[in-house]
Amino acid sequence: MDNGLFRKVYRVVARIPQGKVATYGQIALQLRSGPVGARFNISPRTVGWALHANKNPEKVPCHRVVNKDGRVAPSYVFGGPHEQRNRLLSEGVTFIDDTHVDLKEHLWNS
Repeated sequence: MDNGLFRKVYRVVARIPQGKVATYGQIALQLRSGPVGARFNISPRTVGWALHANKNPEKVPCHRVVNKDGRVAPSYVFGGPHEQRNRLLSEGVTFIDDTHVDLKEHLWNS
């Protein structure tokens, strides 16, 4: 996979503020709709692969990325879904059930 593309994903994810979340699709759309010459044809799944390969979770807060329905990752690479949920809760993110973030309240408007 293109390492430069992963770096682009990491730059977008690094901008998600504490207490907010973004979706994989939202990040892919940002990269597809950038300035001419800087656009990447990327899918939400590729965003997920990039985040799974993240080597610096303190700099790239991949725990702030959820699926289109607000569900945390069932195979969150840094300790499983409970760890992702706990990290989000510690930032003030609320959930509508055990696995789904309240997107109405916490979706990042980039």
